[in-house]
Amino acid sequence: PAQPLTPEQRRAAAITRLLGLYQPLLDAYVIDFFAEGLWAQLPPPWQPALAAATPPQLAGLLGGRAGGPGAAWPLSLLAFAAAARALALPRGCPGGSPCPPCQSSRLHPLLRRHVKPKKQHEIRRLGKLLQRLSEATGCDHVVDIGAGQGHLSRFLAFGLGLSVTAVEGDSRLVSMAERFDRELLRELRKTGGSGSEGGPPRRCQPPTSPLTPRPPRHVAGRLDPVAPWGEFLLPPNPPGSDPAVKNPLGGPGGSEGGQRVLVTGLHACGDLSPALLRHFARSPSVAAVTSVACCHMKLSTPPQPPGSPPGYPLSAFVAGLPGHQLSYRAREAACHALEEFTGRLERGSDSLRVHCYRAALETLIRAARPGLRRPGVQTVKKAHALSFPQYACLGLPRVGLDPATVPLDSVAVVAMLEQQHKVVAFVSVTLLLAPLVETLVLLDRLLYLREQGFHCALVPLFDPRFSPRNLVLVASRTPLDAVLAGLDEDSGEDEDTGVTEPPRNGQ
Repeated sequence: PAQPLTPEQRRAAAITRLLGLYQPLLDAYVIDFFAEGLWAQLPPPWQPALAAATPPQLAGLLGGRAGGPGAAWPLSLLAFAAAARALALPRGCPGGSPCPPCQSSRLHPLLRRHVKPKKQHEIRRLGKLLQRLSEATGCDHVVDIGAGQGHLSRFLAFGLGLSVTAVEGDSRLVSMAERFDRELLRELRKTGGSGSEGGPPRRCQPPTSPLTPRPPRHVAGRLDPVAPWGEFLLPPNPPGSDPAVKNPLGGPGGSEGGQRVLVTGLHACGDLSPALLRHFARSPSVAAVTSVACCHMKLSTPPQPPGSPPGYPLSAFVAGLPGHQLSYRAREAACHALEEFTGRLERGSDSLRVHCYRAALETLIRAARPGLRRPGVQTVKKAHALSFPQYACLGLPRVGLDPATVPLDSVAVVAMLEQQHKVVAFVSVTLLLAPLVETLVLLDRLLYLREQGFHCALVPLFDPRFSPRNLVLVASRTPLDAVLAGLDEDSGEDEDTGVTEPPRNGQ
């Protein structure tokens, strides 16, 4: 008899069924709203309710609340929204009013340099998880893939005392990371190892542990998803002064003296996240992996050239589900920040009009040049503060059109701009599906690892209000109970009360 489905398998199967029912919404580009009559693609019973809804009522629909005074939704729309919310993985959004992240008061001052508050929050939380994994597995060597400017690697090495190899494909970022390391080491030498810069204590700053004067090792190279772990690097892009090191960890098996390692990737883009998981699955020297993904639209999908496995799907289960295929548009939608958009709806933010502006501009572009569809216009700064003619005069030249030849204040344009509330409502409905796509992509990765007998979990590690890609996939060759136990309580200890620091060197 067939084995009963696991909860994760049931969730993945239900998601594919729901996405299949609403695929036209999932694959719709909001910039086509007027050009392709997207409003008419909504179920007819939904249209009058959505057309009459205020932005705060739409926020209530997205957030699972009543929708504000006077909101009367069709039962089919309420059922759709409830199903979408129930099938998406919990994102762990804490209560309270959304607020921008502040300087992390629990991160050493020298580790806050050059690091935006959002990234401080992420490296602090992910670093704590990796520290737990290190203790549970007995591994103190971490390989940080896609290390960028080295902020996570720096915290793991200097702040937590771990041995760290940072691998980055952009040689320029590697040079910058090494420069930041040298700056920090100079400060440590000046202060005798404490890193304290003297002067009165800063507001809300608790004591921090001394730093360890052992920098990470930086390697310029790109991950080869099909090579053995000991030879997994390709030359960097752009090339550096030195060739890529084929085995940055030393030793014949890809680890120092046979020692096991931990592998991590913080917001590893596109196919890089699946590549990390494949290396973990086939490399006994990798004891555990943590993966925080981003840029799902850059994932490769079948058909792929021989010897180039796709980034999605990975698991045999999801690959066998009818309707598991995800279009580029669907994967792009999965990268949206639902909590941030809901906040803009709640505030009735003027920035919401930008969606209508771009859709109206798309209609003008197609009328002037019928063969041109969805060209990249790039972001127009503070577009919501401009009139539509001002916005169009900045956007049209970017696609090779002269604003003087395009009617910017015609009756048709005015009629489109009067439908801004419909455009915002359409965006809101489509965003209900976005977390489902990300959930399916992440469940596919978890199921891929489970199919091979590994222990794994998906954990909402970051605050999604300012770190939308907040779910981390943790996988290990040994049980994770001790690692994950109490992790939620750790978040309370890590709450950043904020610290005010004077700017340095123009930062």
